[in-house]
Amino acid sequence: MKKNIAIKYEQYKSGIELTETEQKLFERAKIARKNAYAPYSDFFVGCAVLLDNGEIFSGNNQENAAFPSGLCAERTAIFWVGANFPDQKIKKIFIVGGPKEFSKKNPPIPPCGACRQSIMEYETKQNQNIELYFANLNEDIIKVSSIKDLLPFYFDSTFL
Repeated sequence: MKKNIAIKYEQYKSGIELTETEQKLFERAKIARKNAYAPYSDFFVGCAVLLDNGEIFSGNNQENAAFPSGLCAERTAIFWVGANFPDQKIKKIFIVGGPKEFSKKNPPIPPCGACRQSIMEYETKQNQNIELYFANLNEDIIKVSSIKDLLPFYFDSTFL
């Protein structure tokens, strides 16, 4: 029996369609992107995370000559939040990425598989969905209400 999976998402063509809080997250992710350390790939990603208490924290990708030793922007940000604010819930994550020399052809950049799994861990831990936005610098933005929308056959602690 064949089945289909449908992904529910919203698409925005401009940051002005976002709420004030989402616009702040977008701006913080763009600033974080500028500070990424990506000398090998020239692929710069910034991430902003909104907590329940209203605070926003950001991270960016950090590469290393020993390629497996680098870390994506999303995991940089959420791991820092998890280490420093273990009792706070993550409400929203905003990701902006693409080549350093960005062009109008670049699509919105979603989180990689490892980041999707890491975000899933935090959703499971806090028993609450995390809204996820991913965008490019042209302000093409996609929003999903949960990482489960991007990772429908997810693995979490219920399998252990």
